[in-house]
Amino acid sequence: MRVLIQLRPSPDLVAAVADPGMTATSADVADGLPGVELDSAFVPVALPRPVPAGGGGDPLSLNQPLNFSLSPEDASVLVRGTISDDEITARMTLLPALRPDVVGVFADPVVETTLTCGGDASVGTWHDVERLLNVPGLHAEGLHGAGVPVAVLDTGINTAHVARQLGRDVTLDAALSWSPAGVPGRPGHAEVDHGTMCAFDVLIGAPQASLIDIPLLRSTRPGGSALDGLLSDAVAAFAHLRTILAGQPAETRALVITNSWGSFSPEWDFPVGHPGNYSDNAAHPFNLMVASLDQAGADVLFAAGNCGRDCMDRRCAYPDRPITGANSHPRALSIGGIDVNGHRVGYSSQGPGRLSARKPDVCAYTHFAGSRALGPDSPDSGTSAATPVAAGLVAAIRTRWPSSRLSPAQLRALLRRTAEDRSEVGFDYDYGYGTVDPAGIIAALQRRAAAAQQESSSPQPAAR
Repeated sequence: MRVLIQLRPSPDLVAAVADPGMTATSADVADGLPGVELDSAFVPVALPRPVPAGGGGDPLSLNQPLNFSLSPEDASVLVRGTISDDEITARMTLLPALRPDVVGVFADPVVETTLTCGGDASVGTWHDVERLLNVPGLHAEGLHGAGVPVAVLDTGINTAHVARQLGRDVTLDAALSWSPAGVPGRPGHAEVDHGTMCAFDVLIGAPQASLIDIPLLRSTRPGGSALDGLLSDAVAAFAHLRTILAGQPAETRALVITNSWGSFSPEWDFPVGHPGNYSDNAAHPFNLMVASLDQAGADVLFAAGNCGRDCMDRRCAYPDRPITGANSHPRALSIGGIDVNGHRVGYSSQGPGRLSARKPDVCAYTHFAGSRALGPDSPDSGTSAATPVAAGLVAAIRTRWPSSRLSPAQLRALLRRTAEDRSEVGFDYDYGYGTVDPAGIIAALQRRAAAAQQESSSPQPAAR
């Protein structure tokens, strides 16, 4: 079984791993782990330590304010390796006993794209989505995505195809893009596929956003397909994105991360309740990494998945509650899918989620004619399309509202509060809080700006 191993080596080794200017290998950190075949191609990742903001409390609970420390005395290090299936249970106990620097052993499940099921024709076009997102109204408020980086973690982006389909130039930041070890090619030059669709859909609502290409799902593994990857590569990608955030000025910090993938089967995971489990475990390193990006100022969006009861993807193997792991993270937006007529598409996964019950958060548009990345007659579909559509709306907001003015938590609350309710009871497990409502968002932001202006112009009481 392929696993992630968390260690706490000497502070100087932690510092070497955490410093992007230095290169530490897995052997430097974890050489000699008994019964573990280390993956030498995987570059060790520094995992920040969660610290409850108020002091005290469980540092592994995501339902509280957290700070994250990357200081060498606090952070730990992740490496990737393989343990024989018939030895995995014993090694989970033996490793910490034989090597006191081993903190834990965690699942490294396969993650896959969330394509649609069935052959239904497109419902409307991307121009309908543009209208429903009120793009002219967003632009009138200066909300168009200029200067806002959007990381597309998927199969890679073909920017030439996206530009042709949109009929306008596309901005891609090659310097900030990143690939897992062994993935060839240049940023923006991937084969036209799922990631190209996601990039196109981001730019419907945020046409001036700057794309970051992260072909996470192009990493290969024995027996794998061309469209899946490993969660450990997502850990490394998020560590790269944290470095990008740290390099931005605090007052203008903005980064949107769109993820149209997830884990479909418990076969690649430890059982629920096992300390190495991913699907239900807030302490899994990737779930902690997601929380650390949120705390640092990033907006993280995940597809709810295509395991809806009406039209379930054939890969869905969870018997219930299919919104798992980071796709149900309390510090991320979980996005369900509706068509341009406002109807939930049958494959959109319903809650409750596993890490947070109230999932999905909101719904966005999908199953429309758009990028043609999946074929000339294939719609942009699945919660795979709904998620980057929502990410484009978030990126548009970030044009004038960086995380210093509107934190990721505040933005999530804004999207939920302004959503157009699709039921009679408020939140429900089909639509979450409802459909994203750009007009409601604009009005709420205008009120927020007016209140801030009034507060700053109010006379201050004289000092005594």
